[in-house]
Amino acid sequence: MEFVISYDMRAPKFGASIHELYAAALDQCAWADDIGFDAVGLGEHHGATDGYLPSPIPMAAAIAGRTRRITLRPNVLLAPLYEPIKLAEDLAVLQTLSQGRLEVVIGAGYRPSEFAMFGKRREDRKVLYMNAFDVLRKAWTGETFEYEGREVTVTPVPDPPPRLLLGGSHPAVAKRAAKIADGFYPPGGENWDVYRDACLELGKPDPGKVFKKLGPIYTHVSRDPDADWERIGPHAAHVMQSYSDWTIEAYGRAAGPFAAGVDIADLRASGAYQVLRPDAAVEMIRGLGRDRTFILTPLLGGLDPALSWAGLRLFEEEVWPHVRDLQGERHI
Repeated sequence: MEFVISYDMRAPKFGASIHELYAAALDQCAWADDIGFDAVGLGEHHGATDGYLPSPIPMAAAIAGRTRRITLRPNVLLAPLYEPIKLAEDLAVLQTLSQGRLEVVIGAGYRPSEFAMFGKRREDRKVLYMNAFDVLRKAWTGETFEYEGREVTVTPVPDPPPRLLLGGSHPAVAKRAAKIADGFYPPGGENWDVYRDACLELGKPDPGKVFKKLGPIYTHVSRDPDADWERIGPHAAHVMQSYSDWTIEAYGRAAGPFAAGVDIADLRASGAYQVLRPDAAVEMIRGLGRDRTFILTPLLGGLDPALSWAGLRLFEEEVWPHVRDLQGERHI
């Protein structure tokens, strides 16, 4: 099992202040590093009214300065929106700063307004992210190469270069990941078999039969789950409503889990948002099994840091000792 702590830094007006949230996120990443979590996940979106994290690279750099072992995983980094040479430099510095702990999940993006904000066309996103992969690979050799008629040399040379994963769920993306990426990141494990078959056909190492797909979106450990859900529910609803609005922007209708609308009671009943007593949390996590990813999103939708910390401390004291054996051997 992989244990991940994740942040998108939403700060809606009814939640905690953005300054409180950023300070808490850094402290909580240090906590996750200390107790032995595997990775920090960082989202990326632009022009969001609630302040959704637009800059995962400097955020990851700040986290690198507060941690020693944990993997830094921008997930996903919207490569089509970046100038690729500068992206190569910034990621090289981050990899050097973190002493090799960077793993980047590159995504295509989907919101038209984000592409417009950066003077890009959504229709070009595949070409743009494939170009980013190509530029990053060349840039991190340290050798001078030609890009759009210019000579380019990127330093420092990251050693080793960051792992580049391709995020997505479509079969075509799975096949593309086998060709151009160091790995494939489908959150629900979609088309992992397609990716594996493509890797084997290309003569690449077997990535394994199973992807550690995500468990519940949110878990909070509590002495009084009903009372805490009263405080957490509006934040969960805000997150779901925001994603629903974005899928409508992109596709003309609410898609996937957002299609049914947003109701706080339904969100809790869905199982995606878990507020549990310690013994129930242990049972839930162990029930996921070793081949899954358990994720904590403690500042969900701008949640009060004090409440999130109460859940994390209870997790550390009464849950972590009973589930840590699921983790297996850490790579960093």
